Amino acid sequence: MNSMEKESLDLKNGDDCLVIAGTHKGKSGTVQDLKWSKTGHITISVLQENGERFKTLGRNVQAPIFPTAEH
Repeated sequence: MNSMEKESLDLKNGDDCLVIAGTHKGKSGTVQDLKWSKTGHITISVLQENGERFKTLGRNVQAPIFPTAEH
């Protein structure tokens, strides 16, 4: 993707997500404050269950996440 193309993700405010890359890899929470940067990248805040928030790029998250069945 060149810098002028916008990311396309199935991501919206209120979705549960799992961070799969970057500094916060392995953390999960609820997507909040989803924004498009001037360069076309998605930035989000993630609210964790313990009340802590962090910011990350949309490309670093997998959403929506669903509970997996234990075998």
